Amino acid sequence: MNTDVKDRAPRNRTLTLDADERERLSKKLLRPPLQVNMSLLTDQIICGNSINLMSELPARLVDLLILDCPYNLTKTFGFENFREKSSQEYERWFESWFVKVLPALKTTSSLYVCGDWKCSAAIYNVLDRHVIIRNRITWEREKGRGANANWKNASEDVWFATFSDEYYFNVEAVKLKRRVLAPYRENGKPKDWDASVDGSFRLTHPSNLWTDLTVPFWSMPENTDHPTQKPEKLFAKMILASSREDDLVFDPFLGSGTSAAVARKLKRRFLAVEQDETYACLAVKRVELAERDPAIQGYSEGVFWERNTLSLQMRQSRSPSVCQSDFFESSVSSATKIGS
Repeated sequence: MNTDVKDRAPRNRTLTLDADERERLSKKLLRPPLQVNMSLLTDQIICGNSINLMSELPARLVDLLILDCPYNLTKTFGFENFREKSSQEYERWFESWFVKVLPALKTTSSLYVCGDWKCSAAIYNVLDRHVIIRNRITWEREKGRGANANWKNASEDVWFATFSDEYYFNVEAVKLKRRVLAPYRENGKPKDWDASVDGSFRLTHPSNLWTDLTVPFWSMPENTDHPTQKPEKLFAKMILASSREDDLVFDPFLGSGTSAAVARKLKRRFLAVEQDETYACLAVKRVELAERDPAIQGYSEGVFWERNTLSLQMRQSRSPSVCQSDFFESSVSSATKIGS
């Protein structure tokens, strides 16, 4: 893939690489063979074939595993090509390398596995044989081509699973701030909602149906030319719910670097693998940018917001009554360690 600077509209914020950046960033990539020393595998992006590298990972290294491997579609990722298989063949392919990553997981690890409707059943079958499936999350992609003889494909799945019955889940860190359309009062006071000059809002428990996500596009600073880039907000939900600060997040199919950038923004450690060198360099660039700007679109003041509320988020972030650090302290203290 060529991500050299192209002629783009003035307001286009898509991240690209020029030749000098690529040369500089490529020197920051790890290359196989891996060093077993765990300190050398922290906050690193490896340029290599993740399936070949999985057996080289140290045992019990990973706190949170994020898998966004190729779906069962014919697709080109840089110089890589994936050819669609039968459902049975895809299931065998997925399981052949999935079992190799399991020794790297801690017994308290959680994992999230992305898929679409065509490969979701195969993913479920493999997960069900090796880990404990907790839930299926469906998120609205709010993009997609219409079809005259079928339903528009505008959703994807994320399977949430754990290695054992002892795992960490912080529901307070992933609550959604929603407008209250029919506010109810009890004794003249708001019941389970807050009134402000900007409107009425309620913090709600997160469900397994996520409709507040926006697929990156040209005017968003996180956007790249990667053909299947996921929103930072999507991975932020997984990372905040299922890891603590300084936990290690592992992503063996990094793509343009979303999970690594979000992990850095949320003060987690990361280890990631990407075979395409251009994408790997782009991921390093996103991590560097994350160090200077930890903002995640749709997430502010310690909560996730509905779509089309950016102006409200900006107004409330200037309010002295809300402190994000205070929220993190309270949310961490109320997090649940299941099975303890």
